[in-house]
Amino acid sequence: MRLKKIMAIISCAFMLGTGLPLPARAALIGTEQLLRNDSSERVRISSFLARAEVRRELLARGVDPADLQARVAALSDEEARIWPRTSVSSLPEATGRDVVGALVLVFVILLITDLLGWTKVFPFTRPIHR
Repeated sequence: MRLKKIMAIISCAFMLGTGLPLPARAALIGTEQLLRNDSSERVRISSFLARAEVRRELLARGVDPADLQARVAALSDEEARIWPRTSVSSLPEATGRDVVGALVLVFVILLITDLLGWTKVFPFTRPIHR
């Protein structure tokens, strides 16, 4: 009975939280700011391609970095804006965030199963029902 009450309170808290309005902002963008953003995208692409490990990988795959820089310079404004978001940003990062997230998920699942009395992994937990 106590577990049902706790779960009902948690469910109510989550349901109340989903109805809160989220803040939103909108503003006009001037031409100067838009042009500045396009040039920053080109600079970001060029700096990415100028990195030593990227150059090494390009050469290993038979791509001439100078030819690639010429192609970057020939990109249209729309392509320069879209390319980093679709290819560079979608590359996996070597930060280990996925591993840490997986470990936290496993910890939480084992903690919940310990509290419910299904497992006994952690010595600092006691089952809810006796």
